[in-house]
Amino acid sequence: MVNQSDPGRVRVSSLSSSDLCLNSIGFNGSDGGLFLEDSGPRSFVSLIGNQGLCSESRRRRIGLEVRGGTGGRFLSVTVSINGGGNEGFEEDSGETAADSEMQVCRRRVEKVEEKKKVLSGGGAALNTTKHLWAGAVAAAVSRTFVAPLERLKLEYIVRGEQRHLLEVIKTIAATQGIKGFWKGNFVNILRTAPFKAINFYSYEKYRDHLLKLTGNEEATNLERFVAGAAAGITATVLCIPMDTIRTVMVAPGGEALGGLIGTFGHMIRTEGFFSLYKGLVPSIISMAPSGAVFYGVYDILKSAYLHSPEGRKRLQNMKQGEDLNALDQLELGTVRTLIYGAIAGACAEAATYPFEVVRRHLQMQVRATKMSALATSLKIVEQGGIPALYAGLTPSLLQVLPSAAISYFVYEFMKIVLKVE
Repeated sequence: MVNQSDPGRVRVSSLSSSDLCLNSIGFNGSDGGLFLEDSGPRSFVSLIGNQGLCSESRRRRIGLEVRGGTGGRFLSVTVSINGGGNEGFEEDSGETAADSEMQVCRRRVEKVEEKKKVLSGGGAALNTTKHLWAGAVAAAVSRTFVAPLERLKLEYIVRGEQRHLLEVIKTIAATQGIKGFWKGNFVNILRTAPFKAINFYSYEKYRDHLLKLTGNEEATNLERFVAGAAAGITATVLCIPMDTIRTVMVAPGGEALGGLIGTFGHMIRTEGFFSLYKGLVPSIISMAPSGAVFYGVYDILKSAYLHSPEGRKRLQNMKQGEDLNALDQLELGTVRTLIYGAIAGACAEAATYPFEVVRRHLQMQVRATKMSALATSLKIVEQGGIPALYAGLTPSLLQVLPSAAISYFVYEFMKIVLKVE
């Protein structure tokens, strides 16, 4: 269509906004370039240049080149005009590879719009629910897998077991059978599922809020550690009652209390409601650095990989790929996600294990013999020396390595399956 104000300029109407991400452009026949009309969006240049919605090969096909110009609004385009005039563009016969790539461009735009809809209105609540479910499923799967190791760790911490690990395993198998290794696992899931759900969710929310406050594009190491510590404290305060009940259940004499409900009722009747929060202070002191180390180390390792040449190449291949399954959509891949999760878990456990020992001992105390966290720590050291603060560390690390690895892997996997934004 000829522009009446400038006969030398031809308005291009055959290219839709879904093709080139703009509403209106003009073609100058004499200068061989495209100029954005006043009605065209000023964000077009930035969309093409920065967001990468249209592929490089597509830009080469239509000869799209963004030049500086006045306000950056001049686009140099190489096109063929039928008959040497300004009647229209030459059309391709059949669908080319560039056409297929343009379909990818459209789908990416549609995905962005879908994300905006999901995160607005009631979609935000649904997204939060899915996010929490991803963490809960990760906890249930990982805890069930490592329940026997968790049971062995509690034998050393709670019962003060001194025998060799193999002897303890034989004793449990002989007296309680194979099911004995999963004793208390249901209660453990009831405790860890909400704990991990809140922990994972809180960490990402705290980190995002810190990013907004600082204006950074990516979280710094300090922000990661602060967000991890805050997430650990939040989850601990909300979930410690279930952890206390489980500890009492597996302690000597816990079998006679009648399971979860019986133990809960017994503690309320004999010691009051706040007995469920025994060891809260050392738990917070423990979980703050534990969360900081766990999430901080994992995110640092993840960020380092994604900024490496191999990581950037993987992200680029993921963006170009179509119909990827959930495993292929993992940014770190399956093996690297498992390894980084295990490393993060081991670092967090080793750094905070003495707090865990003190917390368990506090949870076992009754009102008549209740001591402070400091007094309990001194008593443990007096009776067994410094090594007593690390009693059960070996089975604990054996439990944490697979638990943290599986936990982070299942969490990342479930976020993809549930389409968490």
